[in-house]
Amino acid sequence: MDMPASTINQVEQATFDERKAYVPQEGKGQAFFDDGREIELLHFVYGHPSIEELRGSPQNVLKAIDEYGRTNKYLMNVGSDKGQIVSDLIAEVKPQVMVELGGYIGYSALLFGDAVRKAGGRRYFSLERNPEFGAVIASLADLAGLSDVVKVVIGSSADSIKRLHASGSLEHIDLMFLDHYKPAYTSDLKLCEHLKLVTPGTVLAADNVIKPGNPPYLEYVRSSVDQKRKAAETGEQNGIDVKAQFGRNAEQYKAREGEEKLNTEIKGNPNLVYESKLVNSFEPTGEPDGVEITRCVISAE
Repeated sequence: MDMPASTINQVEQATFDERKAYVPQEGKGQAFFDDGREIELLHFVYGHPSIEELRGSPQNVLKAIDEYGRTNKYLMNVGSDKGQIVSDLIAEVKPQVMVELGGYIGYSALLFGDAVRKAGGRRYFSLERNPEFGAVIASLADLAGLSDVVKVVIGSSADSIKRLHASGSLEHIDLMFLDHYKPAYTSDLKLCEHLKLVTPGTVLAADNVIKPGNPPYLEYVRSSVDQKRKAAETGEQNGIDVKAQFGRNAEQYKAREGEEKLNTEIKGNPNLVYESKLVNSFEPTGEPDGVEITRCVISAE
Protein backbone atom coordinates (compact mmCIF):
# COMPACT_ATOMS: atom_id res chain seq x y z
CA MET A 1 0.00 0.00 0.00
CA ASP A 2 1.41 3.40 -1.00
CA MET A 3 0.43 6.28 1.24
CA PRO A 4 2.11 9.61 0.41
CA ALA A 5 3.37 11.78 3.22
CA SER A 6 1.78 15.18 3.65
CA THR A 7 3.93 18.30 3.45
CA ILE A 8 2.15 21.28 4.92
CA ASN A 9 4.00 24.59 5.15
CA GLN A 10 2.96 26.90 7.95
CA VAL A 11 3.05 30.68 7.65
CA GLU A 12 6.30 32.20 8.88
CA GLN A 13 6.13 34.10 12.13
CA ALA A 14 5.50 37.76 11.36
CA THR A 15 8.21 39.32 13.49
CA PHE A 16 11.33 38.54 15.46
CA ASP A 17 12.09 40.36 18.69
CA GLU A 18 15.43 42.00 17.87
CA ARG A 19 16.05 42.74 21.54
CA LYS A 20 16.87 39.09 22.15
CA ALA A 21 19.01 38.59 19.02
CA TYR A 22 22.38 36.88 19.34
CA VAL A 23 25.42 38.54 17.81
CA PRO A 24 25.75 37.52 14.14
CA GLN A 25 27.47 34.32 13.13
CA GLU A 26 31.04 34.85 11.99
CA GLY A 27 31.64 35.34 8.29
CA LYS A 28 32.97 32.93 5.69
CA GLY A 29 36.32 31.43 6.56
CA GLN A 30 35.96 32.22 10.27
CA ALA A 31 35.31 29.64 12.96
CA PHE A 32 31.87 29.87 14.55
CA PHE A 33 32.29 27.03 17.04
CA ASP A 34 35.01 24.98 18.78
CA ASP A 35 37.36 27.94 19.09
CA GLY A 36 37.21 28.19 22.88
CA ARG A 37 33.89 29.98 23.15
CA GLU A 38 32.18 26.90 24.63
CA ILE A 39 34.56 26.81 27.62
CA GLU A 40 34.35 30.60 27.82
CA LEU A 41 30.57 30.20 28.10
CA LEU A 42 30.99 27.80 31.00
CA HIS A 43 33.11 30.33 32.89
CA PHE A 44 30.58 33.04 32.03
CA VAL A 45 27.71 31.03 33.50
CA TYR A 46 29.51 29.91 36.66
CA GLY A 47 30.88 33.41 37.18
CA HIS A 48 27.47 35.01 36.71
CA PRO A 49 26.43 37.51 39.42
CA SER A 50 23.18 35.57 39.82
CA ILE A 51 24.81 32.13 40.04
CA GLU A 52 22.78 31.12 43.10
CA GLU A 53 19.56 31.82 41.20
CA LEU A 54 20.80 29.61 38.37
CA ARG A 55 21.26 26.55 40.56
CA GLY A 56 18.38 24.13 40.07
CA SER A 57 16.69 26.37 37.48
CA PRO A 58 16.85 25.29 33.82
CA GLN A 59 15.13 28.50 32.73
CA ASN A 60 17.62 30.75 34.52
CA VAL A 61 20.58 28.82 33.11
CA LEU A 62 19.07 29.21 29.64
CA LYS A 63 18.72 32.95 30.22
CA ALA A 64 22.41 33.12 31.12
CA ILE A 65 23.34 31.25 27.93
CA ASP A 66 21.19 33.63 25.89
CA GLU A 67 22.86 36.58 27.62
CA TYR A 68 26.26 35.29 26.52
CA GLY A 69 25.00 34.83 22.95
CA ARG A 70 23.66 38.39 22.87
CA THR A 71 26.66 40.12 24.45
CA ASN A 72 29.73 38.02 23.64
CA LYS A 73 29.91 35.49 20.81
CA TYR A 74 27.51 33.67 18.55
CA LEU A 75 26.35 30.23 19.74
CA MET A 76 24.77 27.73 17.34
CA ASN A 77 21.87 26.96 19.68
CA VAL A 78 18.32 26.13 18.67
CA GLY A 79 17.24 29.36 20.39
CA SER A 80 14.01 30.29 22.11
CA ASP A 81 11.79 30.66 19.01
CA LYS A 82 12.45 27.26 17.46
CA GLY A 83 12.85 25.85 20.95
CA GLN A 84 9.26 26.76 21.75
CA ILE A 85 8.06 24.76 18.74
CA VAL A 86 9.75 21.62 20.05
CA SER A 87 8.76 22.31 23.68
CA ASP A 88 5.11 22.49 22.60
CA LEU A 89 5.59 19.22 20.72
CA ILE A 90 6.98 17.57 23.86
CA ALA A 91 3.96 18.72 25.86
CA GLU A 92 1.72 17.15 23.21
CA VAL A 93 3.60 13.87 22.63
CA LYS A 94 4.63 13.33 26.28
CA PRO A 95 7.65 11.18 25.38
CA GLN A 96 9.02 8.75 27.93
CA VAL A 97 12.31 8.67 26.03
CA MET A 98 13.62 11.51 23.88
CA VAL A 99 16.88 11.52 21.95
CA GLU A 100 18.77 14.47 20.55
CA LEU A 101 21.48 14.09 17.95
CA GLY A 102 23.98 16.90 18.50
CA GLY A 103 24.00 18.46 21.95
CA TYR A 104 26.59 21.24 21.45
CA ILE A 105 26.67 23.20 24.75
CA GLY A 106 23.41 21.88 26.16
CA TYR A 107 20.85 24.57 25.34
CA SER A 108 18.45 22.06 23.82
CA ALA A 109 19.21 19.46 26.50
CA LEU A 110 18.23 21.94 29.23
CA LEU A 111 15.16 23.29 27.44
CA PHE A 112 13.82 19.95 26.20
CA GLY A 113 15.05 17.86 29.12
CA ASP A 114 13.07 20.14 31.43
CA ALA A 115 10.03 19.84 29.16
CA VAL A 116 10.33 16.03 29.09
CA ARG A 117 10.44 15.90 32.88
CA LYS A 118 7.42 18.21 33.17
CA ALA A 119 5.56 15.96 30.69
CA GLY A 120 6.22 12.90 32.86
CA GLY A 121 9.10 11.49 30.81
CA ARG A 122 12.03 9.62 32.29
CA ARG A 123 15.06 10.03 30.00
CA TYR A 124 16.59 12.57 27.64
CA PHE A 125 19.62 11.23 25.78
CA SER A 126 21.96 13.94 24.48
CA LEU A 127 24.31 12.45 21.89
CA GLU A 128 27.38 14.60 21.26
CA ARG A 129 30.52 13.70 19.35
CA ASN A 130 32.87 16.29 20.91
CA PRO A 131 33.92 15.29 24.47
CA GLU A 132 34.55 18.91 25.50
CA PHE A 133 31.06 19.92 24.41
CA GLY A 134 29.70 16.86 26.22
CA ALA A 135 31.42 17.99 29.41
CA VAL A 136 29.83 21.43 29.07
CA ILE A 137 26.39 19.84 28.60
CA ALA A 138 26.82 17.63 31.67
CA SER A 139 28.06 20.52 33.80
CA LEU A 140 25.19 22.82 32.84
CA ALA A 141 22.62 20.03 33.25
CA ASP A 142 23.96 19.45 36.76
CA LEU A 143 23.81 23.16 37.53
CA ALA A 144 20.21 23.30 36.27
CA GLY A 145 19.19 20.27 38.37
CA LEU A 146 18.52 18.00 35.40
CA SER A 147 21.09 15.26 35.95
CA ASP A 148 18.34 12.80 36.82
CA VAL A 149 16.80 13.17 33.35
CA VAL A 150 19.56 14.25 30.96
CA LYS A 151 22.17 11.61 30.05
CA VAL A 152 25.08 12.74 27.87
CA VAL A 153 26.52 10.15 25.50
CA ILE A 154 29.88 10.86 23.84
CA GLY A 155 30.75 9.51 20.40
CA SER A 156 29.56 9.69 16.82
CA SER A 157 25.79 9.66 16.56
CA ALA A 158 25.62 6.36 14.66
CA ASP A 159 28.01 4.57 17.02
CA SER A 160 26.19 5.91 20.09
CA ILE A 161 22.79 4.86 18.75
CA LYS A 162 24.07 1.33 18.05
CA ARG A 163 25.77 1.11 21.45
CA LEU A 164 22.71 2.29 23.39
CA HIS A 165 20.52 -0.13 21.46
CA ALA A 166 22.87 -3.09 21.95
CA SER A 167 23.08 -2.45 25.70
CA GLY A 168 19.30 -2.29 26.06
CA SER A 169 19.46 1.30 27.28
CA LEU A 170 17.50 2.48 24.24
CA GLU A 171 14.66 0.27 23.03
CA HIS A 172 12.38 2.85 21.38
CA ILE A 173 12.51 6.54 20.53
CA ASP A 174 9.32 8.43 21.25
CA LEU A 175 10.65 11.79 20.09
CA MET A 176 13.93 12.62 18.36
CA PHE A 177 15.52 16.04 17.81
CA LEU A 178 18.03 16.17 14.95
CA ASP A 179 20.51 19.03 15.19
CA HIS A 180 23.92 17.52 14.47
CA TYR A 181 26.06 17.02 11.36
CA LYS A 182 23.59 17.85 8.60
CA PRO A 183 24.62 15.12 6.11
CA ALA A 184 24.02 12.52 8.85
CA TYR A 185 20.33 13.36 9.38
CA THR A 186 19.11 10.87 6.77
CA SER A 187 21.61 8.09 7.43
CA ASP A 188 21.00 8.23 11.19
CA LEU A 189 17.23 8.17 10.71
CA LYS A 190 17.61 5.10 8.49
CA LEU A 191 19.77 3.47 11.15
CA CYS A 192 17.05 4.09 13.76
CA GLU A 193 14.46 2.62 11.39
CA HIS A 194 16.68 -0.42 10.80
CA LEU A 195 17.04 -1.00 14.56
CA LYS A 196 13.28 -0.52 15.05
CA LEU A 197 13.92 2.43 17.35
CA VAL A 198 11.72 4.53 15.07
CA THR A 199 8.32 2.94 14.53
CA PRO A 200 4.72 4.13 14.15
CA GLY A 201 4.15 6.62 16.95
CA THR A 202 7.64 8.12 16.82
CA VAL A 203 7.86 11.87 16.18
CA LEU A 204 10.89 13.63 14.67
CA ALA A 205 11.88 17.30 14.89
CA ALA A 206 14.69 18.36 12.55
CA ASP A 207 16.39 21.73 13.00
CA ASN A 208 18.08 23.92 10.37
CA VAL A 209 16.08 22.66 7.40
CA ILE A 210 16.10 26.18 5.94
CA LYS A 211 19.41 27.54 7.28
CA PRO A 212 21.66 25.97 6.12
CA GLY A 213 19.04 23.57 4.70
CA ASN A 214 18.88 19.81 4.31
CA PRO A 215 17.39 18.76 0.96
CA PRO A 216 18.23 15.01 1.24
CA TYR A 217 16.52 14.71 4.62
CA LEU A 218 13.42 16.62 3.51
CA GLU A 219 13.21 14.51 0.37
CA TYR A 220 13.32 11.33 2.45
CA VAL A 221 10.71 12.20 5.08
CA ARG A 222 8.41 13.72 2.45
CA SER A 223 8.64 10.79 0.03
CA SER A 224 5.90 8.23 -0.40
CA VAL A 225 6.47 4.58 0.46
CA ASP A 226 6.65 3.72 -3.24
CA GLN A 227 9.28 6.41 -3.83
CA LYS A 228 11.37 5.18 -0.89
CA ARG A 229 11.10 1.56 -1.99
CA LYS A 230 12.34 2.43 -5.47
CA ALA A 231 15.18 4.54 -4.04
CA ALA A 232 16.18 1.70 -1.70
CA GLU A 233 16.28 -0.74 -4.61
CA THR A 234 18.42 1.51 -6.78
CA GLY A 235 20.48 3.12 -4.02
CA GLU A 236 19.52 6.59 -5.23
CA GLN A 237 19.28 8.17 -1.78
CA ASN A 238 22.29 6.40 -0.26
CA GLY A 239 24.91 8.48 -2.04
CA ILE A 240 25.33 12.03 -0.69
CA ASP A 241 27.55 14.71 -2.24
CA VAL A 242 28.43 16.33 1.07
CA LYS A 243 30.40 19.28 -0.30
CA ALA A 244 27.86 20.15 -2.99
CA GLN A 245 24.78 19.87 -0.78
CA PHE A 246 26.03 21.16 2.56
CA GLY A 247 28.93 23.46 1.69
CA ARG A 248 30.31 25.60 4.49
CA ASN A 249 28.59 23.71 7.29
CA ALA A 250 30.27 20.45 6.31
CA GLU A 251 33.65 22.08 5.68
CA GLN A 252 33.62 23.83 9.07
CA TYR A 253 32.67 20.58 10.78
CA LYS A 254 35.42 18.68 8.99
CA ALA A 255 38.02 21.29 9.90
CA ARG A 256 37.09 21.31 13.59
CA GLU A 257 35.93 17.74 14.23
CA GLY A 258 37.48 15.65 11.48
CA GLU A 259 35.65 13.93 8.64
CA GLU A 260 32.47 12.08 9.60
CA LYS A 261 32.05 8.69 7.99
CA LEU A 262 28.45 8.18 6.93
CA ASN A 263 26.95 4.72 6.72
CA THR A 264 25.26 4.81 3.34
CA GLU A 265 24.62 1.08 3.15
CA ILE A 266 21.70 0.89 5.59
CA LYS A 267 18.45 1.38 3.71
CA GLY A 268 16.24 1.84 6.75
CA ASN A 269 12.60 0.85 6.54
CA PRO A 270 11.01 2.35 3.41
CA ASN A 271 7.62 0.96 4.48
CA LEU A 272 7.21 3.54 7.24
CA VAL A 273 4.68 6.22 6.37
CA TYR A 274 5.54 9.74 7.51
CA GLU A 275 3.41 12.85 7.73
CA SER A 276 5.72 15.83 7.63
CA LYS A 277 5.33 19.59 7.85
CA LEU A 278 7.61 22.58 8.00
CA VAL A 279 7.14 25.05 10.85
CA ASN A 280 8.80 28.32 9.96
CA SER A 281 10.63 30.22 12.66
CA PHE A 282 13.88 32.06 13.40
CA GLU A 283 17.46 31.42 14.36
CA PRO A 284 18.52 33.11 17.62
CA THR A 285 20.19 35.77 15.44
CA GLY A 286 16.82 36.55 13.83
CA GLU A 287 17.57 34.86 10.50
CA PRO A 288 14.68 32.81 9.07
CA ASP A 289 14.85 29.07 9.65
CA GLY A 290 12.44 26.23 10.29
CA VAL A 291 11.84 22.94 12.05
CA GLU A 292 10.53 19.95 10.12
CA ILE A 293 8.04 18.03 12.27
CA THR A 294 7.61 14.45 11.07
CA ARG A 295 5.24 11.84 12.51
CA CYS A 296 5.59 8.14 11.78
CA VAL A 297 1.95 7.14 11.44
CA ILE A 298 1.86 3.58 10.08
CA SER A 299 3.86 0.81 8.44
CA ALA A 300 2.71 -0.09 4.94
CA GLU A 301 4.20 -3.60 4.95
